[in-house]
Amino acid sequence: MTAEVDVSPAIEDLLGRHGDSAAEAILEDVLKRAFVRRTALVSSFGTEAAALLHMVAAIEPATPVLFVDTGRLFGETLRYRDRLVERLGLTDVRSLKPEPRIAAEDQDLMLFSRDADRCCYLRKVLPLRKALEGFDCWINGRKGHHGGGRAQMPVAEADGFLVKITPLARWGADDVDAYYETHDLPRHPLWEDGFPSVGCLPCTVRASAEDGFRAGRWAGAQKTECGIHLPVAEVLRRAGGC
Repeated sequence: MTAEVDVSPAIEDLLGRHGDSAAEAILEDVLKRAFVRRTALVSSFGTEAAALLHMVAAIEPATPVLFVDTGRLFGETLRYRDRLVERLGLTDVRSLKPEPRIAAEDQDLMLFSRDADRCCYLRKVLPLRKALEGFDCWINGRKGHHGGGRAQMPVAEADGFLVKITPLARWGADDVDAYYETHDLPRHPLWEDGFPSVGCLPCTVRASAEDGFRAGRWAGAQKTECGIHLPVAEVLRRAGGC
């Protein structure tokens, strides 16, 4: 789709046909009918990532998988990525590197503590925005049980001139657990070590289930999202411009 194309008809069509559809049916429609060879899956290879990766691999294993490698990830995450890629037979996994200017702005690797929004913008948001150029649609793994603004997500929405698909929007933690068990999927190594959600190493701590799924992300900071799923204007405001 180009900047002149209005994505709202495609979104209305998807929402109209998938009000109660299972995640697999939504993915089948997107990958095999609505956006054939024009869709990317964005995955963090985090603690719940294997479920969606498994579904996509079963439908179309050649789907491009965009992995934002911030340069500050846990080694466990990188090894888990490699294990899942081999196990699921994913054939097009693309690692996205931080914006080159990060070298000048984060020479001491402490930008995360001075300005977490700026750090996320240069290491995550901008690299993904550039990687999504050329696609019409992208799939993400957010789930309703994550809480906060994720509790009422639609399965399809506009992201600028792209269509963003959230097939697991209505999933709870029990759904995730059941899928892993049914398909014998390996858990992220840090899952059983008290990390329900895993991001960059400096910004992720252990958290209990009672605290909330994402309580260990940017703990103590007034921040709950890296910016990938926020409106562009809000991201730029928080990150201090381009």
